[in-house]
Amino acid sequence: MSYQEVSCEKALAVIQSKQRVFVQGGASTPLLLLRQLAKRAHELKQVEIVSMSMLGDIEISQPQYTDSFYFNSLFVSPPIRKNVNKGNGDYIPVFLSEIHQLFERKKLTLDVALIHVSPPDKHGFCSLGMSVDVARSAVKYAKIVIAQVNENMPRTHGDGLVAVENIDYFVRCSELLPEVDYRSKIGDCERKIAGHVAELVEDGATLQLGIGTIPDAVLEKLHNHKNLGVHTEMFSNGVVELMKKGVVTNKFKHKHRFKTATAFAIGNKELYDFVDDNPEFVFLNASYVNDGYVIRSNPKVVAVNSAIEIDLTGQICADSIGMYQYSGVGGQMDFMRGAALSEGGKPIIAMSSISGKGVSKITPILNQGAGVVTTRAHVHYVVTENGVADLFGKNLKQRAEALRDIAHENHKEALDKAIFERF
Repeated sequence: MSYQEVSCEKALAVIQSKQRVFVQGGASTPLLLLRQLAKRAHELKQVEIVSMSMLGDIEISQPQYTDSFYFNSLFVSPPIRKNVNKGNGDYIPVFLSEIHQLFERKKLTLDVALIHVSPPDKHGFCSLGMSVDVARSAVKYAKIVIAQVNENMPRTHGDGLVAVENIDYFVRCSELLPEVDYRSKIGDCERKIAGHVAELVEDGATLQLGIGTIPDAVLEKLHNHKNLGVHTEMFSNGVVELMKKGVVTNKFKHKHRFKTATAFAIGNKELYDFVDDNPEFVFLNASYVNDGYVIRSNPKVVAVNSAIEIDLTGQICADSIGMYQYSGVGGQMDFMRGAALSEGGKPIIAMSSISGKGVSKITPILNQGAGVVTTRAHVHYVVTENGVADLFGKNLKQRAEALRDIAHENHKEALDKAIFERF
């Protein structure tokens, strides 16, 4: 089916001052459109950019564009972290599973959506590729949809198909997707944490591991497991390796059996090539992937998430460093609760015991201004390089003692003192 291509300039000319523009994120961030949008900055004022998470060099985030663009973020990613924390942006606390409702209920009406798609197939459908998550909902509710069409965008199966008649402007693009390699940053600490987590994973378990050095380190420790499944909001290259080895078969899942289910994925070209037109993967709306009922429907769900800090009662801060907004709520609570309710499920918080500056991540109380992403009632397993603390069913003092036992040696005395003074 044919479609009409236009220049970047013509497509982006429809964006006006004070409009709200959704930008697809992850590996599908439409960088060509964003670079061209920067060239219109002198014509625009207070254009609100709404996105979940963006990758790559985001030109419009530079200080010279402060008057033209404002970032109202659903999840604070590195390229716009400085904007959100210096007044040229803000953060909307929201579960990943509920972001679509902001569009549907007109809490965030979208004037324009900027997306990144594969070329249309013979039936006239483009694919949202590596990032379906909330982009599918944005396309549905935006008044105008502008797509950069890229032959390098993998065509993924699932919810990410968009009919050409639902796209208003097509801009040709032939750029490579942004790549991320978390495995290169795995060190001894991450491997020790991963070893403890791997011991909690049973054969036949359904995994949610996310993206980062600890999740990829965990995946490296699972090569001797059998018949694992994957139902996750996101994944990276480690999952691909386990699928190729036959460790991940998705045989015992109840939802999307024999398929790896996700909302988005980020990795390198090897991952993008493997996912392309591969029926073993299904990319679905985050509203479905992160739905607690769907998650708990699978057996032995092991959800592995991380934290910036945890207090001695088990409260998890995972999105801010004090008042500094670092990331977002994302899907942590969706999967922590879903795993807890799954038959044989295990919600796990995995983190190093100290920060890169040597500060204990296990603290008597959270930093002033820190956000509680996961409540102490939702936390079960906490894992550091020093071991595993199972908090489920423990009272406040028992929790504090269990967390002290997996803290860094340099901080145990101070934590002991805090426990004594409190209890």
